[in-house]
Amino acid sequence: MNIRPHYRTVVLSDIHLGTSHSKVNQVSDFLSAVDCDRLILNGDIIDGWSLQKSGVRKWKAEHTRFFKILMKMMENWGTEIVYVRGNHDDFLESLIPLQFANLTLVKDYVLESNGKHYFVTHGDVFDKVTSGMKWLAKLGDIGYTLLLEMNSLYNKYRIRRGKPYYSLSQAIKQKVKQAVNYISDFETVLVDFARTRKCDGVICGHIHHPENRMIDGIHYLNSGDWVETMSALTEDKEGNWNVVYYTEMVKQKEMEEKKPVLSIIPVAS
Repeated sequence: MNIRPHYRTVVLSDIHLGTSHSKVNQVSDFLSAVDCDRLILNGDIIDGWSLQKSGVRKWKAEHTRFFKILMKMMENWGTEIVYVRGNHDDFLESLIPLQFANLTLVKDYVLESNGKHYFVTHGDVFDKVTSGMKWLAKLGDIGYTLLLEMNSLYNKYRIRRGKPYYSLSQAIKQKVKQAVNYISDFETVLVDFARTRKCDGVICGHIHHPENRMIDGIHYLNSGDWVETMSALTEDKEGNWNVVYYTEMVKQKEMEEKKPVLSIIPVAS
């Protein structure tokens, strides 16, 4: 018998609904398999940039299913949902601040947990490219999309040869000096800002790079994305944070289903 995990907080970001590379079915399955008191949608949930280019034809039934799951969480389980706008869903800017039932729409958020304060932001406003040179950010978005197309073709070839999935973009981020420096600078700026706000930690997304570590005394958390890493942040009732990966959850479930069922044979009297 599988016991559904229950978390105090779950953080998701960078789902990019409306793009062909969004893992919307996987994130919907993930939300359907867990319970939480608070769900933070930390930006770039809906990809307005993509929908603006392609129109509503990019919106599919699985996208509607995702929002139906959110409504079920609010109505049936009383889950509090905090939606922090990102740069790809900046069309929501004119609605901020908004509160409707259990849903709150904000630019940023301060999470209080076990006596600690976490500054929650998508992170784009701390990115010089997305905040100051939007045209360059959109050009970079096109390049990232092309890289994902190449990645898809490459992995189809790997699957035919019996090899596991390989992320080109994650490999580039980890090996190319400029990408490594970009991530490091991004983390440093966010940590410094959290310190000025007298917060114990910062929770962000934006760079599609999941992380959970201490940086100069500040707890830095990044929820990753649902384009490649399929990752989320979870907080248990004791206030402990973890990065969880959907692929690992699936593997764990498959292992549990393969375990032999022990039958009890009554002893003859």
